[in-house]
Amino acid sequence: VQLQASGGGSVQVGGSLRLSCAASGRTSNRFVMGWFRQAPGKEREFVSCITWSGGRTYYGDSVKGRFTISRDNAKNTVFLQMNSLKPEDTAVYYCAADGGIIMSSMRNARFYSYWGQGTLVTVSS
Repeated sequence: VQLQASGGGSVQVGGSLRLSCAASGRTSNRFVMGWFRQAPGKEREFVSCITWSGGRTYYGDSVKGRFTISRDNAKNTVFLQMNSLKPEDTAVYYCAADGGIIMSSMRNARFYSYWGQGTLVTVSS
């Protein structure tokens, strides 16, 4: 499975960006697609994830109410709409996927087998 993330860029505080993650290869209806981010000097942080089949969504506390994850099954693509961006949202954002994650593990990066290359989001004041 290959993941291609895109959509990062520079934006001012309060602005919006939409990230995309296109999956190719042996994808599955069992997949969970996730977004994580990593700021310089910090650990990788869970942002959001979505189940491929049922479309259940989960969010990290720091982005809840501002970010929305969605998917387009026909295009094997997951989106992360980011609104009301803050300087602390600045990070490299990674999409990830796995076909065997249970609900209790969805927020843990080490349970994801496939990773995209990362896309940089910079929020300036």
